[in-house]
Amino acid sequence: MTTHPITTPTTGQALPQPPAIRVLFVLLPHSLTLDWAGPAEVLRSANSVLRGMGQPPRFELGFVGPLAEPVTSVGVCLSGVLPLPRLLADAARPTWVVLVGEPGERMHTDTPAAQDALHWLRGLRLVAGQLELLTVCAGAVLAAHAGLLTGREATTHHHHLDELRQADPTCRVLANRVCVTDGPVCSSAGVTTGIDLMLHRVSGVCGPVVAARVAQALVVALRRGPNDPELSPFLSHRNHMQPAVHRVQDAVSQSPQADWTVQRMAEVACTSPRHLARLFGQHAGVAPLAYVQGIRLDVAEAALRSGRNVGQAAELAGFASDLQLRRTWKLAAKPGTPRDVRAAGGA
Repeated sequence: MTTHPITTPTTGQALPQPPAIRVLFVLLPHSLTLDWAGPAEVLRSANSVLRGMGQPPRFELGFVGPLAEPVTSVGVCLSGVLPLPRLLADAARPTWVVLVGEPGERMHTDTPAAQDALHWLRGLRLVAGQLELLTVCAGAVLAAHAGLLTGREATTHHHHLDELRQADPTCRVLANRVCVTDGPVCSSAGVTTGIDLMLHRVSGVCGPVVAARVAQALVVALRRGPNDPELSPFLSHRNHMQPAVHRVQDAVSQSPQADWTVQRMAEVACTSPRHLARLFGQHAGVAPLAYVQGIRLDVAEAALRSGRNVGQAAELAGFASDLQLRRTWKLAAKPGTPRDVRAAGGA
């Protein structure tokens, strides 16, 4: 497989690009169109954003199922759906299997097509980072009948919560959640939350800047994943459509260690410093320099958790010194101290 070199921001060394992730959407007759089309568009858009940034695409989309020409929930007949392939957990060829729902109050698992899919699913051996399962809406019910949710936490559309509990009593069903991650299994509540789930996964693979650009391109709100303790500064203040502010946020996120003054940010936005401050307040709900501070603190915290010392974390994040990092940390009322975070990360 051909790899593409990328340059790390900390060392400048070229490293091979990780292999593209194969994403297989399992389509049964009457599959809810938005359940699979929305997440698929997220991945297509992510590949487009990556190409625009001079990087190779990270996702290869495929559509598989027991029938070559299933009819969707809206009555459109698809063609070219490939047979269900034999899948093995392989770190060199990571794969996501996506299961979706269907219209109605219950997921029909007694049809010939559903039985074929269940037989195939029961043969999967899920491994995080290698062979993973993503479910949208009642796709979780299909996964439960296949035994893939045994002993795991999962969620589904509120109409299917009891059905999911009945399908596998050992599954810990969580209500009122956008999506839930448990090892190699990610489940989402229903329909449009499949988009939220896929944006969350794109952020994890490609970084929050790419996810934010995808959300902007698709004109959807960028919501955090359910297991995140708080909204990362990389993702917060991005639920707007103001292009000049997005340009500044992208630039700051990509190079937080740069000397970001309001004047320099205004030059990126092609506007005056006063007007930029007005745009940030109106659309992002935060002052430009406060946004920079949040990004830098997030970068510093990630560096500390990875084992960097306080001085190294401060340099990577763009702080003038470890003292400035400590002062900013305290002013932001972040729990503990940078030293505490480093100690916890290395434990």
